[in-house]
Amino acid sequence: MLAVNEDRIASAVSRLGSENAFEVLARARVLESEGRRIVHMEIGEPDFDTPEHIKQAAIDALHDSHTHYSPSAGIPELRATIAEYASKFRGIEPAYDPENVVVGPGAKPIIWNLLSSILNPGDAFVYFDPAYPAYASAASYLQADVQAIPLLEERNWRMDLDELAQRVGPKTKAIVINSPHNPTGGVLTPGDLERIADIARRNDVLVIADEIYSRNFYLDSEFVSIASLPGMRERTVIVDGFSKSYAMTGWRLGYAIAPKELAKVVTLFNNNTFSCVATFVQRAGIAALTGPDEPVRHMNATFRERRDRLVSGLNAIPGLSCTLPEGAFYAFPNVTKVARDDRALARFMLEEAGVACTGGSAFGAAGKGYLRFSYAASLDDIDYALERIAKTLPQFTER
Repeated sequence: MLAVNEDRIASAVSRLGSENAFEVLARARVLESEGRRIVHMEIGEPDFDTPEHIKQAAIDALHDSHTHYSPSAGIPELRATIAEYASKFRGIEPAYDPENVVVGPGAKPIIWNLLSSILNPGDAFVYFDPAYPAYASAASYLQADVQAIPLLEERNWRMDLDELAQRVGPKTKAIVINSPHNPTGGVLTPGDLERIADIARRNDVLVIADEIYSRNFYLDSEFVSIASLPGMRERTVIVDGFSKSYAMTGWRLGYAIAPKELAKVVTLFNNNTFSCVATFVQRAGIAALTGPDEPVRHMNATFRERRDRLVSGLNAIPGLSCTLPEGAFYAFPNVTKVARDDRALARFMLEEAGVACTGGSAFGAAGKGYLRFSYAASLDDIDYALERIAKTLPQFTER
């Protein structure tokens, strides 16, 4: 029998990162199987059921035999629906065409295929730290020059744009922005977006705008996409999906909106990797975008209430401090007064307090000294978690 040892594993694997939240989830499930009560605040998954009209659309599609292969870019009906929805929601004129849209099984494969389409070894790839781990993992695997610019807690988790201007240069292929932001809940201001757009235009750089949390937005103003700014429609790729807004994490449905020539290349990578997305799932996506919006607004109002409860409770615990997130559904408290090793503290919280969360350093070097809590959990669970954290935290000691 063939022995699979380290010598048989590709060296490129060493450049891959992992998403720590799923590792924490696995351990949490083990503790639950032993009879422990665990509050799940480690994973970015809404705890709501997928709205009924979306589920019914998938059931109807199954009964109508929408169970066969589909085009690698997505079925024409969904691509047209996404183009119309995204243009209207973001105020983009002229509207996108269906040919701008590429559908995938979640946003993560789309990010991978998008970066595979644009990055050569040595290309500079700029993103903001802490960040969703998939950006750096894919870019590092592709041997890009990955450059992380720290986000600043004192700026409510927005970046130093002067540093961005200094770092972007002739070798820069793309800048990734994520607003609302995972893991901090920060939101870029219109002024921030204008400055980033100016840097991109002057340096002829592509902007990848991860807007998966665009509906999870708590400011009184309207969400603004950088793609809506002058000269940015043709140099921006929007990444979005259905998981967060519509509680469809397990459905695996995401998309990119890109210049048409780039969309063709991303589609080629789709064709060579997952072939296509399940057709009945795509039919459900059409129902999500064209059906009633009340479920989305209800979920967002509930997230806002949970945010306020969690952040208030965290700030009442000695040694912790937390900014108020303006979007997404994560709180990112500073724990430097109680721990040097945030991952060790996260493990302690899970094992001793029964609260599953993620160490901030799992999202990059600038996340060191923080924890990420997802407030996609009920108010009862949040209250229980706060009680357990307050009771257990004084017992934490670092070895």
